[in-house]
Amino acid sequence: MATYKSAVLAATDEVRPAIRDIKRDDLIEALKKGFDDFKAMPSHVFILAIIYPIAGLVLARLSFGYDILPILFPIISGFALIGPLAAVGLYELSRRRELGRKVHWKHALEVLKSPSINSILALGFMQLVIYLAWLGAALIIYRLTFGTAVPESIPGFAYEVLTTPAGWTLIIVGCGVGSLFAVAVLIVSAVSFPMLLDRDVGAMAAVKTSIRAVSANPVNMTMWGIIVVGLLAIGIVPLFVGLAIVMPILGHATWHLYRKVVQF
Repeated sequence: MATYKSAVLAATDEVRPAIRDIKRDDLIEALKKGFDDFKAMPSHVFILAIIYPIAGLVLARLSFGYDILPILFPIISGFALIGPLAAVGLYELSRRRELGRKVHWKHALEVLKSPSINSILALGFMQLVIYLAWLGAALIIYRLTFGTAVPESIPGFAYEVLTTPAGWTLIIVGCGVGSLFAVAVLIVSAVSFPMLLDRDVGAMAAVKTSIRAVSANPVNMTMWGIIVVGLLAIGIVPLFVGLAIVMPILGHATWHLYRKVVQF
């Protein structure tokens, strides 16, 4: 038990890598390298295996009634909150390719053998808690603006949200609160998951390094967050199909961004 705890909560004063200042060109280069990794590796298969079971469950639930409609958008937008966890396998593929090793989409599962797996799981659990907190907050906001009434149809719900004062309030407040959750996730996970794959430093050290990375590069890391959210939104629109391309590119690019920001 003590070994597990020390592995997950390694003392941060023992691991304190240098943080580089990055520029906008570094963000573009990370995206280009991410696209190169995507072209070289069939990682879209890995992402499809994650996305479509989730999408299928949501659609199946919709077929039984519209009570899920009020949190449908928060569920979908939550991809930005759980994305760093879902992309761990992609970081592993980029790491292997960087080392010149053989790469296949099945190697994404090698992350399960990582020395840092306990720390990765601990950090992943925190991500899921944030995601569930976002869903809870979104439901509260809906009930404060629309009450407990269940939407009768998808077109009717869309009309109420887009054309009424209550709907506008829902959009403004919901997006505002959602952005706070997104910022929190960006701060704690911008480089933490890739760092744990690279070094067995413990979840706490990885999170503190991520906080330092964002603090040292507030403008460009914020821009990175906007890029991630924007591309995920584009990927979600065509019935989630675009995520099969967007998520792998962003996942691979995040690994290369980590390499640019963190220096051991």
